[in-house]
Amino acid sequence: MLETMRRHGITLAIFAAITTGLTAVVNSLTKSTIAEQAALQHKSLLDQIVPPALYDNDMQNECYLISADALGNKLPHRLYLARKNGQPVAAALESTAPDGYSGAIQLLVGADFSGKILGVRVTEHHETPGLGDKIETRISDWIKVFSGKTVKSDNNRHWAVKKDGGEFDQFTGATITPRAVVNSVKWTALYLQTVPEHLSSLEPCGEKS
Repeated sequence: MLETMRRHGITLAIFAAITTGLTAVVNSLTKSTIAEQAALQHKSLLDQIVPPALYDNDMQNECYLISADALGNKLPHRLYLARKNGQPVAAALESTAPDGYSGAIQLLVGADFSGKILGVRVTEHHETPGLGDKIETRISDWIKVFSGKTVKSDNNRHWAVKKDGGEFDQFTGATITPRAVVNSVKWTALYLQTVPEHLSSLEPCGEKS
């Protein structure tokens, strides 16, 4: 009996070692491919909110970390800077709408430094399917309405959903979600207008501890 258990134990140990080795090999072989695909998807997302014709630098790799109340919380948010002939012309900035119906909504907002929105996309949310999920481009084009809009001040009444006297549509049966997104986009665009003046003091993403 003990000899049989010992043999089974050795067999299991060998099997586990082989499985672990194979997993390590597969991970090693696919790691670079996965990273490349992730980089391509991220580049595609940036291109959707900051038109490539506006800049000539490697925007994806000019990344800075920003922590500011205007971005929804104190956590670091990544900013991707677009330059033309060496001069900052626009940026894509992560932002958090903390007051979504089912929790925080993560956004990526593209804008120039005069308050003009170039594009907005939702990168993560937990809103109710069939109601709040209309903020996704695969569900509706609602999020694309921000493109071309301009934010000049924090008390602009137009920057609100129609139920609150603004110009942005709310969803049938769901006002909280679009209200949260509109508010977050407005404050992010206002914050972006301040970026050029303190660009030299921003922390590059690679230096995050």
